[in-house]
Amino acid sequence: MNSPDSNSNIFFENAVRALNIPDGTAELLRRPWRELTVSLPIRMDHGGVGVFTGYRIQHNGARGPYKGGVRYHPAANRQEVASLASLMTWKTALLNLPFGGAKGGIQCDPLQLSENELKQLTRRYIMNIDHVIGPQRDIPAPDMGTNAKTMGWMMDAYGQIHGYEPAAVTGKPLELGGSLGREAATGRGVIYVLNELAKEMNIPVGEQTSIAIQGFGNVGSWVAQFAHQEGYSIVAVSDIESGIYNSNGLNIPLLVEHLAKGVGIKSFKGGEVITNEELLEVNTDILIPAAIENTITVNNIDRLRCKIIIEAANHPITPEADEELQARGVTVIPDILANSGGVTVSYFEWTQNVQQFQWDEIRINTELQKRIKTACRIVQDKVIKENISYRDAAFQIGIAKVAEAVELRGFI
Repeated sequence: MNSPDSNSNIFFENAVRALNIPDGTAELLRRPWRELTVSLPIRMDHGGVGVFTGYRIQHNGARGPYKGGVRYHPAANRQEVASLASLMTWKTALLNLPFGGAKGGIQCDPLQLSENELKQLTRRYIMNIDHVIGPQRDIPAPDMGTNAKTMGWMMDAYGQIHGYEPAAVTGKPLELGGSLGREAATGRGVIYVLNELAKEMNIPVGEQTSIAIQGFGNVGSWVAQFAHQEGYSIVAVSDIESGIYNSNGLNIPLLVEHLAKGVGIKSFKGGEVITNEELLEVNTDILIPAAIENTITVNNIDRLRCKIIIEAANHPITPEADEELQARGVTVIPDILANSGGVTVSYFEWTQNVQQFQWDEIRINTELQKRIKTACRIVQDKVIKENISYRDAAFQIGIAKVAEAVELRGFI
């Protein structure tokens, strides 16, 4: 199987050829601008020393300060972080946000670390990368394995060195300058994308349209809740251990209430217990992978029974599977469009911090919907005009914007 880095490179190379980007510009866009690897020693609760590896990879800053999350995960290696950094570059450009792309990661299992150990690890990480981040340089945000509390620690660690600066990170608690609507933003953005797609493809917005969601973390759970509010029929969801299926639709509010007790999805009595793999194969109109990368491959696409896939997770489909799905007429909405709600509201948070003025949630959701609708319309127009896939259209639009910025700034 290809690495995440090579996966994103394949989509990039396809766009470069279609756009006829000059070799020199393409080579500049291909490479990260800066890669930082740091050792992170901390005192473990048992008294010994644990040494972890952290990364901050700044892919391209031609359009503005670098922007991207920090994930805590055992698979957060150099290749994974580099791939995600490049996706952030194209995503911010596609949404017309004044940012470049970056990503960070620490190779660890946050579920195996205490809060004290996580706090130490976070502070050490910021101490070791503080010289390359800042509100006008590179603004970290939460990602897999991190949350608002983590961002509060990061903001404080940065502030201990540079003074109070809430705009140095986004995704913070509200009490520390965070934004209303930030936690739900990625999931809300997925539904805005779905509703725009529904208009273009004459998809019924309501219970006539079924949805299966793989992953019920921060993104997947909000996707399910907002989709339920819109009237869609959510027939299957899953967490890291298992899933649940009901062809008549799951009661999402009851499921959320059930999970708030700290139990798993399989203990919910509203449907049939299935595996994560089986969720991908249920008979549904729309499949939304919202968990980890490379879940849809050439090994399982023959068993998929959906018409549309919306990538709420980062690169959940391998390039080979993507090509085969396109040949079969399955519409795929790529991650750089589908899950762009999070970075968009991160931009709003950064803007509020810089202005020292808080927006209300109505304004945030209205502005988010406006950005999403504009990006969807531009992508859809290109898809129709050139008869290409949504992924090809989205990548070409984002990459063309960055290439233009590179040339206008005289990088080469």
